Amino acid sequence: MSKKTRPLSPHVQIYRLQWTMLLSITHRITGLALAFGSLLLIYWLAAAASGPEAFATAQTIVGSVIGRLLLFGWSFALFYHLCNGIRHLFWDAGHGYELTTAYRSGLAVIAVSLAFTLLTWAIGYGLIV
Repeated sequence: MSKKTRPLSPHVQIYRLQWTMLLSITHRITGLALAFGSLLLIYWLAAAASGPEAFATAQTIVGSVIGRLLLFGWSFALFYHLCNGIRHLFWDAGHGYELTTAYRSGLAVIAVSLAFTLLTWAIGYGLIV
């Protein structure tokens, strides 16, 4: 059999995206988002240590609409990565491998991550004391 006629395995056209695969990919993406978002946090802290002018500039950037959206995404990535990491700890202990449990725990990870993110921002804005 020549190399030209050999099929790819698994073939891209017949392999469909599954829920657990999507959550795994999202876990990796949120890990990258946390790494890059930490650079914004480091910039903000360095500006605070550099003086009032640098800190005012950093506050303007972070306090803008785009800056707040980035912070919101970073906080969601933080909570998602945390919750999904806890889910993986259960898997490492041998629990939750059943298909229905895997789907439900995946939905729970997304729901809890979103709830923690909204709760954190509500507390940050003083909506909840």
